[in-house]
Amino acid sequence: MYRNPVLNADWSDPDVIRVGRDFYLTASSFTKVPGLPILHSRDLVNWTVIAHALPELEGLTRPEPGCRVWAPSLRHHDGRFWIFWGDPDRGVMQVNATGPRGPWSAPHLVKPGLGLIDACPFWDEDGTAWLVHGWARSRAGINNRLTLNRMTPDATGVLDDGRVIIDGDALPGYRTLEGPKVYKRDGAYWIFAPAGGVAEGWQSAFRAEHLAGPYEDRIVLEQGGTGVNGPHQGAWVDAPDGSHWFLHFQDRGPFGRVVHLQPMSWGDDGWPVMGDGGEPVAGHRMPVEGQPAAEPPTGDTFQATRLGPQWHWPVNPSPTWYRAGGGSLMLACLPGPGDLRERGPVVAQRLPAAPFTARTRLTLDAAPGSRAGLVILGATYAWLGVELTGDGPALVCRTAEPGAPERDLLPPVPLERPKAELTVAVDEHGRCVFGDGESFQATPGRWVGAVLGLFAAGDAGWAGFQRFDVTRDSWCPPPGPCPPAGRR
Repeated sequence: MYRNPVLNADWSDPDVIRVGRDFYLTASSFTKVPGLPILHSRDLVNWTVIAHALPELEGLTRPEPGCRVWAPSLRHHDGRFWIFWGDPDRGVMQVNATGPRGPWSAPHLVKPGLGLIDACPFWDEDGTAWLVHGWARSRAGINNRLTLNRMTPDATGVLDDGRVIIDGDALPGYRTLEGPKVYKRDGAYWIFAPAGGVAEGWQSAFRAEHLAGPYEDRIVLEQGGTGVNGPHQGAWVDAPDGSHWFLHFQDRGPFGRVVHLQPMSWGDDGWPVMGDGGEPVAGHRMPVEGQPAAEPPTGDTFQATRLGPQWHWPVNPSPTWYRAGGGSLMLACLPGPGDLRERGPVVAQRLPAAPFTARTRLTLDAAPGSRAGLVILGATYAWLGVELTGDGPALVCRTAEPGAPERDLLPPVPLERPKAELTVAVDEHGRCVFGDGESFQATPGRWVGAVLGLFAAGDAGWAGFQRFDVTRDSWCPPPGPCPPAGRR
């Protein structure tokens, strides 16, 4: 048996395919660098990160919250892996590779335009190629509709101006129709697409005899009497034994969009039935039995000279920003904005499943005025760390509300040396306690959950972080103490 969520972190807008006995998943990465993560599984429950298809994002030198890589589609066609996504400020993009680990091609603009999002390719049996995408009102002035384009078979461009094939405004109760995934089964064309928004929406299925429609629709998954809000936007996939499954996200505020797995069958009337009669299940039998337990990494011993796949930056990093190995991560103290939401040199990872405690040990060897620490970063943020003040080193804990400067969350504590053990404990609601201090409520960022990160700022010098331990089930409300540190 498994229990949901199967990926209990911010793997937003998942898409999944099966190639042979292997499942592959990608997810929205927005402005995370590297982007477009590639996850692998043999059972749809236990996942590992094997690659990123976007090692950098063109021209990304400052944070652009909520931009760039929206709702990708992953496909395997003609011996190649393809990922399409919509960049709301540029258009529909794609990369491709002969294998999931890459190397992946450079991003190619398939269809330029503002507000083109949630793109999905489809290669039909007659050799024709198609593209379906949604719209972002913030850029295009329209949304709640899906557009179809004829595409070149090599996915280098579109061959017509496109036409709307499903208009959500013409469907009673529909709003924010987006995220289409195109399939064909028994001669019928299917578009699986969510509507209603990330927190309260549902999953619909659309069926037609022709790709251009007309389509009939049915809601096939919604919250109902469960505690899983907004269950939608994901992928239908079959297992080697012929069973059918649907992966989708649930929006959990500061923890982002976590991934659930639903059993799926086909009713006597030919429509998909997801979960328990159209409502999410808490758990189910395993799609494939006998596979070892696995999940994306969180903590890090910093033994390798390259950062692990759990880490990302909000901009394209410079190799001069850090060095790793021998049990330490060294971050250069660099000048820049004091607001951590505007800084590029912040290395972070998705919030792990809560409750958890994160720990690291910091030594700050830098110029006066420098600071470094451990941060929970979203639309609001808070951090605990060391600052080299005019009176000597101090342990500081500060927070910042949206659009506001930092303020002390705790009074500074003088230190004999610029060293400290930094901890943050996070409960299942996103309430955070740094050390033995006051609590801070984590908040999501722009379309993403909050992140758990490390930073250093100043004019010169280095901040050394020794190990990064994440311990589950260790929530300890103030005044503590917390359980001993330990790796997952």
